[in-house]
Formats: sequence, structure tokens, C-alpha cells
Amino acid sequence: MEEFRANRRLIRHEADVPILLSAIQSKPDWLLTNNTKHFNKTVSQRTGLRIATPAEFFRELSQLLSR
Repeated sequence: MEEFRANRRLIRHEADVPILLSAIQSKPDWLLTNNTKHFNKTVSQRTGLRIATPAEFFRELSQLLSR
């Protein structure tokens, strides 16, 4: 419950909290979302998650594959 409260202050919208908690617990390589207003650079920095839009992800993937 304490983790919920701490992340509730980081994410303003209650519906986003379970998504953030799940991502923190599963430690994905990327968290893809078009909701960059809520899942912004501050959230990325504070949680250590690499957050990007699908377009940003595929752009980076394309660059890595073309090397």
C-alpha cells in the first residue's frame, strides 16, 4: 500500500497507478505509451523506466538495426 501512495504522488491520475506499479515490478526494457503527458520524463527518471511512444521506440530500433 505504501508503494501505491508513493507512486500516486508521481502519477496524478489514479487509473495510471496500476500501470506504473506493474511496470516497476516487471522491469521491462521499454514502457510504450502515447500518454506522454502522464508518463513523462520525470516519471521515467524517478522510476528508472525507459518510457517512449511506439514511434520513438521503432525509430530507435530502426537506427540500431541499420548500424
